[in-house]
Amino acid sequence: MGKMILYGTEASPPVRACKLTLEALGLQYEYKLVNLLAGEHKSKEYLLKNPQHTVPLLEDHGKCIWDSHAICAYLVNKYAKTDELYPKEPYARSIVDQRLHFECGVLFQGCIRNIALPVFYKNATEVPREKIDAIYEAYDFLETFLGDDPYICGKKMTIADFSIISTVTSLVGLAPTVPKNLTNWIERMSKLPYYSRANGNGAQMLVDMFSDKIKKII
Repeated sequence: MGKMILYGTEASPPVRACKLTLEALGLQYEYKLVNLLAGEHKSKEYLLKNPQHTVPLLEDHGKCIWDSHAICAYLVNKYAKTDELYPKEPYARSIVDQRLHFECGVLFQGCIRNIALPVFYKNATEVPREKIDAIYEAYDFLETFLGDDPYICGKKMTIADFSIISTVTSLVGLAPTVPKNLTNWIERMSKLPYYSRANGNGAQMLVDMFSDKIKKII
């Protein structure tokens, strides 16, 4: 009680999206590592906080919130001095929400998770070509979303940028041919003063984990 705790693991893109948001808001928090491969997320204590046994989990003064998109929105709604990262104006917010849903359903579930589950939990060493093709299809959508704008939702950075950068930078080892707008956006995001500690190091960790496990694209 009485403090903010983020539970997670460095390799997890959703955890890193929350860390980027926390950093952008200048919030102090305790970080507790959860070893997923050892099953720590299924302990009785953890399940009482998050019955869905996922990371990230945010505990804020005794209240528990899970799902990175919900956490990032909560943090801005509660602690931000302005609504720039998650606009209140209905149309602007709808664009951010759409991008967050895209990250959840297409990028994370359709790309990362579909590859990570068999690789890390079933010891698969081969990845079907169609799963890599799905990443490139997602890149094309993101390229269109960006257009000539500097950020995923337009002229200003939002929590959608944090969510999507955490996943895209975890996929570049599997699908290294990144289109121009997306490449420029990654470069722009990487210049954030807190980028490396909040996302860059963990993204490289997941890229290396995939590289170690995957022997062949079939």
